[in-house]
Amino acid sequence: MKAGAFWPVFCKRLDNYIFVTTERINPDVAEYAATLYEKTGGIEFVILDCISFLRHFLHLFYRLRMQFLEAYQTLLLAEPESAVRHELKVSFLALRRAAEVRNVGDDAS
Repeated sequence: MKAGAFWPVFCKRLDNYIFVTTERINPDVAEYAATLYEKTGGIEFVILDCISFLRHFLHLFYRLRMQFLEAYQTLLLAEPESAVRHELKVSFLALRRAAEVRNVGDDAS
């Protein structure tokens, strides 16, 4: 697999700047960051503490998980003679199927 080969799938345009701090976030700074969305034509600026960052990251990964799985599967299966054993590819496909079933169930609710 080529490192970074799936990158274009996710990043056609920069959509977010995320600043993480261990300090208390000044409400004026957070409010200013929120005003940048319209000023930049839709680029989100977020200032988060560590716990909020974790919540944001988990939400972001949830939204992008099917795109990531699709790109990873394409790379994984494109190399039949790779260091990845057939058994691991089969396991990945089983996990992928479980994620798709879960995704359909999430969409229905």
